[in-house]
Amino acid sequence: MENIRFEKLKNGIEIAVSDEHTFGTDALLLADFAVVHKKDTVVDIGTGCGIIAFIIKLLHDPAVIYGIDIQKQAADQFALGIERSELDGMIPLCMDICDIDPEKVPLGNCGCVICNPPYKAAGQGIQSAGEAQKIARHEISCGLDDICKAAARLLRPSGRFYMCNRPERLADAVCAMRNSGIEPKRVRFVSKTSASAPWLFLIEGRRCGRPFMNVMPQLCMYEDGKLSAELCGIYERITGHDKGGQK
Repeated sequence: MENIRFEKLKNGIEIAVSDEHTFGTDALLLADFAVVHKKDTVVDIGTGCGIIAFIIKLLHDPAVIYGIDIQKQAADQFALGIERSELDGMIPLCMDICDIDPEKVPLGNCGCVICNPPYKAAGQGIQSAGEAQKIARHEISCGLDDICKAAARLLRPSGRFYMCNRPERLADAVCAMRNSGIEPKRVRFVSKTSASAPWLFLIEGRRCGRPFMNVMPQLCMYEDGKLSAELCGIYERITGHDKGGQK
């Protein structure tokens, strides 16, 4: 692997990032949004460098975390970060989520599935230059329907699914979740300031859940030209200081 560098979180965790597989603020917000229990089996779909899986490990230390990615370099970077951080209970897998191997991942028994998916629908938007960026940002290898179907296969009844996306994809996300038997239960919009339109939403669904969705207060990233107190708190929980990198 070329161009590998390491980003540090709290507790000595180091993440192997590259030009092809790195992370942004959206991944930190999604990982912080997720509710995870100690006994949970967790699956991070499209794990990339593993940032979400590492944050889940840091904040909750669940029983086991699988990080699945269709790109070998991503799975290798995740494995390198695990080795560098000397962590147990984290399993990198190079695998297509449309064809999950039940001998490697426990189908129907996971308490939490989380995914920071490609934001652009197939055929929309300006295509990214590199192949890795295309797969990460555009629905080339999988779409929202594929992700939600995979999450439904992995989750136990009442298991939780977490995802983020751009606000213009909210209807697509809700439809894909419901079509897969995952009921949207909680949503939160993220904006730069209180006066600006949201640029991101965070959503939680429950497999076999009853209809009722709680719309949470908006998360604002900036207040009076500075990082908001809430965002500083998220950075501090994850990195040990109150200001982190921006997407």
